[in-house]
Amino acid sequence: MSDKNVTENFITQIIDADLESGKHSQVMTRFPPEPNGFLHVGHVKSICLNFGLAEDYQGLCNLRFDDTNPAKESIEYAQAIQRDIEWLGFKWNDKVMYSSDYFDQLYAYAIELIEKGLAFIDEQSPEEIREMRGDFTHPGVNSPFRDRPIEESLDLFKRMKAGEFEDGQMVLRAKIDMQSGNLNMRDPIIYRIKRAHHIRTGDQWCIYPMYDFTHCISDALEGITHSNCTLEFADHKPLYDWVLDNITIDCHPHQIEFNRLNQTFTMMSKRKLNELVEQDVVDGWDDPRMPTVSGMRRRGYRPQSIRQYAKKSTVTRKPSMIPMSMLEDCVRQDLNASAPRIMGVLNPLKLVIENYPEGESEMITAHNHPMDESFGTRELPFGRELYIEADDYKEGANRKFFRFTEGREVRLRYAYYLTCQKAIKNEAGEVIELRCTYDPATKGGCSEDGRKVKGTIHWVSAEHADDVELRLYDRLYNVVSPKGMDDLNPDSLKVLENAKLEPGIVEKSEGVQYQLERTGYFFRDKTHEKDKPVFNRIVTLRDSWARQEQTEEQK
Repeated sequence: MSDKNVTENFITQIIDADLESGKHSQVMTRFPPEPNGFLHVGHVKSICLNFGLAEDYQGLCNLRFDDTNPAKESIEYAQAIQRDIEWLGFKWNDKVMYSSDYFDQLYAYAIELIEKGLAFIDEQSPEEIREMRGDFTHPGVNSPFRDRPIEESLDLFKRMKAGEFEDGQMVLRAKIDMQSGNLNMRDPIIYRIKRAHHIRTGDQWCIYPMYDFTHCISDALEGITHSNCTLEFADHKPLYDWVLDNITIDCHPHQIEFNRLNQTFTMMSKRKLNELVEQDVVDGWDDPRMPTVSGMRRRGYRPQSIRQYAKKSTVTRKPSMIPMSMLEDCVRQDLNASAPRIMGVLNPLKLVIENYPEGESEMITAHNHPMDESFGTRELPFGRELYIEADDYKEGANRKFFRFTEGREVRLRYAYYLTCQKAIKNEAGEVIELRCTYDPATKGGCSEDGRKVKGTIHWVSAEHADDVELRLYDRLYNVVSPKGMDDLNPDSLKVLENAKLEPGIVEKSEGVQYQLERTGYFFRDKTHEKDKPVFNRIVTLRDSWARQEQTEEQK
């Protein structure tokens, strides 16, 4: 299934069996987010699974917003979710669906349950209902309103809809089994009074259905065949089936539970992520350190790598923790093949070639991708004054240091062999400039006499380089299983305001991921640009966190 979106798993086996037996002739899935926040990496697995299965089986997938809690929902969130799904490369069936599309039908099905004696109006307070529900060691106690006449419950429910009662004054509960070992089956609430302006229906309704009642009916009305959800909904499945079994409806989707995506070094709680935004710990929901899809997009991740990550995340019935390094490896593999190479200097140190003619310059040919000739070449200006990385010089270095120190010869990438003659220091003893000589016979990085030079470093022309700001993003948390603010990584962002970039890149950088040789992958971020172009580090060339993840796994 290498050409598939979804690797073979127990859900594909169920679908294969259903198609082979003739139970279904077409696969119909759905992705049902609440429009109350931004999608994060945990949602990505569900998106790629549900939309991916529909693509793999030439079926359809609905995007349906669960908009039954109007106090926390907004059109802006719904639009952001749609943008994220489209950016990931998926298309939903027909128009966008909303649970509110079915409010009239949901109300009618609630009436049907009341008429069948399977639902009743309860006037207890929320605290009383919670207490009488019991817990895992104590059975529930029937509400004193459980056996009220059907006609009375019908009348009260209609008056609830008409707005005659205050919020919280009464609720509609399903009448199932207060002795059930499954707490979800102990006469769950299926409708409550909630006066809040709805993003689509305005003030038309003052009663709203609960998720467990809404979701299964919405699935059935849309003809969903396989309703895939994460493991926390496994205990809700009996209620899902009970509702559909007790109303007049033709379709009965199969709810299937799979493991959610839990990722190391990552916080998935919307509440705690929102705290980061509200306390200005991060630069909004699309901060490149956030685990949101919009954050990953702004950082420079490509959708191909995220989809590959989702494909590699196992789909099972057992909870699992996925290393963040697996996501970063997918990003590296993608960018290693797709990103053109350029040269940039993060912490510039000036270098003067004393025997290079003053006032002259030349063009050096450089490969845009060392492993793919189709990327072509580019011309780089080279002259007497250059910038190199400050840490490519070390005073009095031993033989194991293959970069610049006094008297040592080093190769400049695509250019010449240079020998460091001396370092110039300021009054504080800091190195501010290197003086070097070059061998004109080594252009292209090779010597005629065949002498070997171990060190190769990158550079940019001091005269032609563009001034840029580089933002070095790292993991937001510095522990494998973060709990809150105390686990934040103080080095999750380093801003380098005086970085230099080879000329000609800035003007064509829109939407392009680059590899800065020896440094990492970078992406232009215009979100808050002011005086100069800003580039985000997408990911480093190598993983520096793997050992910490392995140590945690061994524990």
